[in-house]
Amino acid sequence: MAWQPELEELRRRQALAREMGGEERVARQRAQGKLTVRERVDRLLDDGSFHETGGLAGVGAYDEAGELEGFVPANMVVGQGRIDGRRAVVQADDFTVRGGAADAAIWQKMVWAERAAHELRQPLVRLVDGTGGGGSVKSLETMGFSYVPPLPGFELVAGNLSRVPVVAAALGPCAGLGAARVVLSHFSVIVRDSAQLFVAGPPVVAAAMGESPDKEELGGARAQTKAGAVDNEAADEDDALAQLRRYLSYLPSNAWEAPPVVAATDPPGRREEELLGIVPRERRQTYKMRRVLELVFDGGSVFEVGRRHGGSVITALARLAGRPVGVLASDPAHYGGGLTADAADKLARFTDTCDAFRLPVVNLVDQPGFVIGTAAERANTMRRGARALLAVHQARTPWCSILVRKVFGIAGAGHGDGSRLNLRFAWPSGDWGSLPIDGGIEAAYRRELEAADGAGGRQSLRAEIAARLNAVRSPFRTAERFSVEEIIDPRDTRPILCDWAERAHELVALDCHQGPVARGTRP
Repeated sequence: MAWQPELEELRRRQALAREMGGEERVARQRAQGKLTVRERVDRLLDDGSFHETGGLAGVGAYDEAGELEGFVPANMVVGQGRIDGRRAVVQADDFTVRGGAADAAIWQKMVWAERAAHELRQPLVRLVDGTGGGGSVKSLETMGFSYVPPLPGFELVAGNLSRVPVVAAALGPCAGLGAARVVLSHFSVIVRDSAQLFVAGPPVVAAAMGESPDKEELGGARAQTKAGAVDNEAADEDDALAQLRRYLSYLPSNAWEAPPVVAATDPPGRREEELLGIVPRERRQTYKMRRVLELVFDGGSVFEVGRRHGGSVITALARLAGRPVGVLASDPAHYGGGLTADAADKLARFTDTCDAFRLPVVNLVDQPGFVIGTAAERANTMRRGARALLAVHQARTPWCSILVRKVFGIAGAGHGDGSRLNLRFAWPSGDWGSLPIDGGIEAAYRRELEAADGAGGRQSLRAEIAARLNAVRSPFRTAERFSVEEIIDPRDTRPILCDWAERAHELVALDCHQGPVARGTRP
């Protein structure tokens, strides 16, 4: 026991670190309905699995004899643990020490976590509850100098997006660097009411912009999930942590591994009668695409990502006979399913994530084309839409499209990569072409319609033209020319997709040794 004094000192310092910012600040944190950083880590990870690194890092106060009198730990807790038995790296802010400001964190700990995830090829979880990169203006007096702002370890932050799943939770006010750490992820969640995310907080905005929003108006959960800066809203911190765990359950630990398969609990041969009548014959009527997802994928497996942003495209993770897949789907309840600029950004980012981790993609298509009009043009719809089409074209992961109804224009053509095996199945409700007939008649037959005798004649001629065109728009005419490969009974959708997913995962297992895609992920 020659080193007993040192071991006792070790235990004393560990105990001081667990006190975080002290009783008063911990009590204030809990009074706000927030967990402490160590409670968060414990609830995120499997019981007893957390191994902390750098727990002794912080600022010590010493007496004249060099004995430790007091200790304030760094306000970031990092280490490794397990989530549902699988390894993960955790990077968690402690708001009870200097409000989570990076100048009190000892930045090497943040970089250590990024590097550990990068080199150990383990998912990275960021629990963010911090203000910014440089602390308050008061820190200038403490330091006695200023500096050119650095981004330490940013090459790891960027590299990790192509190597390992990165998820983040906004658990308090997150500004500047804290906000960037949330959005530079594959999936993010923000807690309603108690968390906000912004470039700069209300005092800075008031001084610089002359505005006076409160924290919720400026960067609350509803505002940021609608804007698309954060993917999902959580009811409370436990909900946020549960969403992080669930998201990770669909993805592999890194880009060199295949997505994890779970035991099937839903028969792959299940055929749902409800699918027969779910798409109305009247093409202008909407239906509930989310109900289609519930009927097709494993029961209870659909986990939607980014519901409030880019509403005409649904993005989700789901399973087919226990095999995880990424899901894209048009939502006819929003702009008839038309591709907006926001929806295009959402589609591109989600596609990149699926491709980065070779998650096979199912695309349920009811796409009337890009949304048009002056607002769409001002939103730069064509450029943002083209970026989404490029993401789909560049994706190498297995892909299967179900043509549920409309497939029109460039946006419709981008439902998959036509230069590869165009694996797609159409429902009898399929309706497609370069332009929807309703708008196309006015453009293609303008002279004839203008020459018609009065409004009645114009209407009659238009109806006659529409009848002629409708006679040749049958999906069976398209199938005759092999321009659509298969028309299927909607009830067969799940059995077909489950069989496809089995082979898709076999192909992924053969290819995943290649590692990250060369172009990287676009966050």
